[in-house]
Amino acid sequence: MSVLTCVLDNMGSSCSRSHSLSEAETTKNAKIKLLFQAGFDEAELRSYTSVIHANVYQTIKILYEGAKELSQVESDSSKYVISPDNQILYEGAKELSQVESDSSKYVISPDNQEIGEKLSDIDGRLDYPLLNKELVLDVKRLWQDPAIQETYLRGSILQLPDCAQYFMENLDRLAEAGYVPTKEDVLYARVRTNGVVQIQFSPVGENKRGGEVYRLYDVGGQRNERRKWIHLFEGVNAVIFCAAISEYDQMLFEDETKNRMMEIKELFDWVLKQRCFEKTSFILFLNKFDIFEKKIQKVPLSVCEWFKDYQPIAPGKQEVEHAYEFVKKKFEELYFQSSKPDRVDRVFKIYRTTALDQKLVKKTFKLIDESMRRSREGT
Repeated sequence: MSVLTCVLDNMGSSCSRSHSLSEAETTKNAKIKLLFQAGFDEAELRSYTSVIHANVYQTIKILYEGAKELSQVESDSSKYVISPDNQILYEGAKELSQVESDSSKYVISPDNQEIGEKLSDIDGRLDYPLLNKELVLDVKRLWQDPAIQETYLRGSILQLPDCAQYFMENLDRLAEAGYVPTKEDVLYARVRTNGVVQIQFSPVGENKRGGEVYRLYDVGGQRNERRKWIHLFEGVNAVIFCAAISEYDQMLFEDETKNRMMEIKELFDWVLKQRCFEKTSFILFLNKFDIFEKKIQKVPLSVCEWFKDYQPIAPGKQEVEHAYEFVKKKFEELYFQSSKPDRVDRVFKIYRTTALDQKLVKKTFKLIDESMRRSREGT
C-alpha cells in the first residue's frame, strides 16, 4: 500500500496510496464517492438537502449584505488615489473609486430590503427552515432585484461561493416536495471542512490492478487548520497540489487583505521545500479552468501581484490559452526555483482540471494512477 498526499484548492489535501488527498471548503469526499465508488443511494442524496438549502441562504445573505455595503460607500473617490507603483493597492483603489462613482445602483428597493432582512435572519439561525414555495418566491424576488444583480457582478470581492448562480437558477426544483438532490447538486454543494476526514477509493473503478487504493484525507484548508494535517505528509509517494486558478482576483476568507493566488504561491513554495518530500512526486492541478476562462475576458491577470508582468494578446479563446500558459509557466518556474538541485528530477506533472467535469477528473486520476504505477516499476 502506498501513500499519496494532496493539497487541494487554496490549501490542502493529503493522499496516501492506499493514497491520500485533502481539500478546503467543498465536499470533495462526495465528489470522490460519485466518481470512483458506488455513488450515493437516495437516503445519502437526501442528506445533502440541508447543505444545499443552507448554500442558498448563505448566498443570498452575502449578496444582500454586499449590496448594502456598496450602496453606503461615500461618493468621494479621490481618497483612493494611490500611486500605480503600488500595484496591489492601486488596483484595489481603482476598483473602489469605480464603485463609489455610482453607488446608487446598489440600492435595493424598500420592499426587497424587507425580504433581505428576513432571509438574512434565517441564515443566522441554527434551525433554519428548508426551502418551500413561499421562501423561494422571496429568494427569487431579491435575486432579481437590479441592485443584487449589480452586486453579483462584484462577487469576487464578497467571498461569494462558485455555486451561487447554479442554485439560484434551480430554486424551484430545490424547493419541490420530495426533493432529492441530483449528483450535480451534490457536486456544487459547499461545506467548510474542519479537522480531517478520510475516504478510500480506486481511480480505476472496479478493475483495481494490483489492489491499488487511494486513501483521501479531506482537510481544512484555512491557515488555522494546517496544524491538524501536516503530520499526514510523512511517508507519502506523491503530492497532488490543487490550485484554483480562477481566484487570482479574490482575497482569503480568513484574511481579506491577502490575495488568494499569492497565498497559493506561498503554500506551494512551502510544500515543495519540506524535507519529507525530498523524493516525492508532485502533481499540480490547475483547477476551476471553466471559471477562469470566463473571468479572464473581464478581469486582467495583472490584478494579482504575481502576474503583474502579464501582457494580453487578443480577446477570445486565444487569450484564454495565452493566459493559462502564462499561469502554468509561473508555477513551473516556482517549482524549479523552490526545489534543491538534488530534487529537480522528481516527477512533476501539471494538469488542467474542472472539478465539476466528472469525466475529465476521472480521466485525470486514471492518468495519475498509470504514471504512479510506471514510476514504481521504474519504467
